[in-house]
Amino acid sequence: MSVPVRQIRAVHTADTITVYQAYAAPIARPALAAGRFVDPFKRERMTWIKPSFLWMMYRCGFATKPGQEHVLAVEITRAGFEWALANSCLSHYDRDRYESRADWSARLRASPVRVQWDPERTLHLAALPHRSLQVGLSGDAVHRYVDDWTVGLTDVTDTAYAIRDRLRGGDEAGAVALLPPERPYPLPAGLAATVRAGG
Repeated sequence: MSVPVRQIRAVHTADTITVYQAYAAPIARPALAAGRFVDPFKRERMTWIKPSFLWMMYRCGFATKPGQEHVLAVEITRAGFEWALANSCLSHYDRDRYESRADWSARLRASPVRVQWDPERTLHLAALPHRSLQVGLSGDAVHRYVDDWTVGLTDVTDTAYAIRDRLRGGDEAGAVALLPPERPYPLPAGLAATVRAGG
């Protein structure tokens, strides 16, 4: 079965969805100890969350890139995630979504959330023809993410290392077996239109 061009695939339950972020130890370790993001995490900066584990692996190089040595699985409420999407603006102008470039620009400035679709990745991190969602949180959205939406944090750095090591050893089946069980996320029709899912 073909995969839609733009589809959210994630680990999710009836109430939560898991997203990924990667940080250096000074941010990751206190957050893991507290079960949520605490100082020196900066609420003033835009923070990008990624439902796709393999896209996170592409971004952080299997937890080897400087400042991204710790990969965190962040379980957040679906209500919070969907609030973010409902209050989002696409990071790039889309003539099929916005009345004009000026309309898009005004929405971008006013919105606390940005969304963009980037090529999904294979196990070897090559680009695929379908895309994965990235969600950028700023302002009020970051405060909600930290204070209200986060259910728990898990360090999955060892999983990243194990997958990389199996790939290096030619054990692709073993690497696949370690991947989180992501499946399509059931977006309400209105939210799918807002973020331009489908295609």
